[in-house]
Amino acid sequence: MDNWIEINISTASEAVEAITSILYDEGACGCIIEDPLDFLFKKQSPLDWDYVDEKLYNKNLGSEVIIKTYVSEEKNVAEFIDNIKQKILKLKDYGLDIGRGSIELTQVNEKDWANNWKKYYKPSKIGEKIVIKPTWEDYEKQDGDIVVELDPGMAFGTGNHETTSMCICQLEKYINKDSVVYDIGCGSGVLSIVASKLGAKDVTGVDFDEVAVKVSKENIASNNLNENIKIMHGNLTDVVDENKKADVIVANIIADVIMILAKDVSKFMKDDAVFISSGIILDKLEEVKESLVQNNFEIIDVITKGEWSCIVCKKNKK
Repeated sequence: MDNWIEINISTASEAVEAITSILYDEGACGCIIEDPLDFLFKKQSPLDWDYVDEKLYNKNLGSEVIIKTYVSEEKNVAEFIDNIKQKILKLKDYGLDIGRGSIELTQVNEKDWANNWKKYYKPSKIGEKIVIKPTWEDYEKQDGDIVVELDPGMAFGTGNHETTSMCICQLEKYINKDSVVYDIGCGSGVLSIVASKLGAKDVTGVDFDEVAVKVSKENIASNNLNENIKIMHGNLTDVVDENKKADVIVANIIADVIMILAKDVSKFMKDDAVFISSGIILDKLEEVKESLVQNNFEIIDVITKGEWSCIVCKKNKK
C-alpha cells in the first residue's frame, strides 16, 4: 500500500482557482476544496443538504477555504512544497487575497485516503432526474430518477460541487438520443456517465491524468456502460479524431484552461453543437466570456452558483 502526503492549504475564496491551477501545474492528481460558501448554497435542496454530515458543516463555518491535495511519498515532496509555496506567495503581486496561505502536511496511506472521501458524500439529487449515489451508500430509487453509481476514488468529480452540478443540469437540457458527446477533463467520469444515462449514443471522455482515466473506467463499469463510453488518456486535440464532430462538448475544468481550449474546441463541434464550460470562478467570468467571443463563439447562457459560473455557447455562424 502506497503512502501519501496530504497537503492542506488555507486560503481565501478568490485565490482558489489560482492555487488549484498551481497544484495541477506542479503535477497534483486532484484537489478537494472545502469552502464555507459551498455549504451555504447546499441549503437550496434538502437532499443535497443531506450529503454532508453536521460535523463537517460546523467545521466549515469559518471564512477560510481549505484546499487539499495528495502527493505520493515517491515524489520529491520538499521540492513540490517549495514550488507551490513560492507561487502562492507570488499571487499577492497580482492583487489576489491568499488569506493565511499556510501549508500543512499529514502522512496517510492510500486506503485511509480513499476512505476519507466517504464521510463527505451521501446520495444527492441534481437537476430534475440525476441522483449521484456513492457506491457504498443505499438509495431507494424514486419514479423518474436516473441513478449514477459513483466512487470518486483518487480523482476529482463527485457531482456535488457547484461546477459539476451546473454541468449536469445543462446536460439534461441538451442531451438527446442522437447526441455525440465529448467530456474534457473527465475526472471521475461522472459527466460522461450522466450523458450516457441521459441517452447520448456516443460518449468520449478525455483526461491527461492517468489516475482519472483509471477511476473513470471503474465508474463506467459500475454503471454497466462499458460499451457506451470510451475514456482516453491525453488532451482532446491530441487523442480525438477531428473528423468526428460532437453535438455537445462539456468541460468542467478551470478558467485558464477553458480560455486555451476555446482556440481549438470548435474544430470538434458540429455547426449547431453546444459547448458547456464550467469551473469558472466569478472573478474570471468576464475574461472567459471575452475569450470565447474572440474565438467566434456566441454565448447563449451563463449560470452562476455560489462563487462559480457555467457558460453555454455555440459556434457563431456569422
